[in-house]
Parts: sequence; structure tokens; C-alpha cells
Amino acid sequence: MRKKIVAGNWKMNKNLQEGVALAKELTEVVKNPNCGVIICTPFIHLASVAEIVKGTPVELGAENCADKASGAYTGEVSAEMVKSTGSEYVILGHSERREYYKETPAILKEKVELALANGLKVIFCIGESLAQREANEQNAVVKAELEGSVFHLTAEQWKNIIIAYEPIWAIGTGKTATAEQAEEIHAYIRSCVAEVYGAAVADNTTILYGGSCKASNAPELFSKPDIDGGLIGGASLKAADFKGIIDAWNK
Repeated sequence: MRKKIVAGNWKMNKNLQEGVALAKELTEVVKNPNCGVIICTPFIHLASVAEIVKGTPVELGAENCADKASGAYTGEVSAEMVKSTGSEYVILGHSERREYYKETPAILKEKVELALANGLKVIFCIGESLAQREANEQNAVVKAELEGSVFHLTAEQWKNIIIAYEPIWAIGTGKTATAEQAEEIHAYIRSCVAEVYGAAVADNTTILYGGSCKASNAPELFSKPDIDGGLIGGASLKAADFKGIIDAWNK
């Protein structure tokens, strides 16, 4: 049975004190969730938040890591450093990193390999722009992103990959893919995984939906057979909003 997950991506929000307070609040309200719960925080929060979530159902991840193992790369944070904080996960390939920081499939391939080599699980993001969706290119786009950065992995390595489908046109815009649109492409992504790794591996691969998912639409999205949870942006910054999405698995 593949794992159901609700993961929060705080992005560049919350100073250290605010982040610590939010993490404490989350551990108080998230007691016995019906799914895995992960919060991915800015680097500066990781070590402090790791202490807070220890022994709770809430797991910790980073929002990025470097494509180099170590060395003279001022300002970068390596996968080994991320792991040393107590983090278990890292988000890679987010559309904001691809767009604003020009992260190519080759760069992301390096990051994925370093993350896995350091014992991190990877939440790997894929998704199309509005122009690509309107041109009906979404399937080709997500398949190319998978082929470019993760489909070279062994089946053993693949066990530590979670896919997050994020329609770029629905991130922070208030637009959401309909549950039917989201299910259609999730099913297609699963079929792509099956082509490379076989049906059994595909059936065990967790595929999350990211893109203006909130408590009001989470139950409908999560009811679809190929949607295994969400990668949550803005709604992860308030404990009550985030818990509302987690509780969608109880319905």
C-alpha cells in the first residue's frame, strides 16, 4: 500500500522564531494523522525544528540542496549538511527553482543523486506552464522532466523518490486543476513510472498534487485513485489550514 502524504513547503517565509513557533503549534495539533506529515522549511530552521518534531508524527525536510558534495561554493548547502540537521526529505525540481534559478535537468540529476547518497528521500517536482497546458503538451513535459533527472535511477533508489505534480499555472494563483484534470495526469505519470520500473513499483510510488490545494478542495482531490496527497505551499504556513488538509484523509 503506497504511502499517503501531506507535505508543507514553507518557501522563503517565517524567520527562525516564527518557524519554531509554527512547528510547535503543528506538533500540538497533529497527533494521530491518517497520512504521513512532512514540513519542508528554509535551511536556517532545520536544526531547531528537528528537535521540536522529534518523537512526533511530523517529519522534516529541506526545500533544496546543492548539486555539489562540498567545497568552495559560498552560500550553498550540501545534501550531507541537510541530512546532518535531522532532516529526512528534500524538495528538488520545484518550478520556482527551475524558473528563477535556471536549474536544468542535468543540475537536478546531480542534486537527486547527492540527496539519495546522503540518505535523504526526494520529493521531486514536475509540471507544466499555462502555455504548455493550453497547447496540450502537459504529458510530454512531465515525461521529459522525469526522463531528464530521475528515470536513470535503479529500482532500489526509486524507493526513496516521491513525485509531486504541480501545474505551474496553479501555484499561488488561486487556480486549481480540477480533480479530474489532476487525476488524469497523475495516472499518466504513474504509467510512465510503470514503463520504466514495472507496474508493481508504479503502484507503490507516491504521487502528490501541488497547486493551490487547500482544506476545501483536498477531500475531492484526495478521493482520486492516483492522487496520494499534496505538496502544500501557502496553506502550510498556518497550523489550522495545514491540519485541515491533513484531516481530508480522515473523511
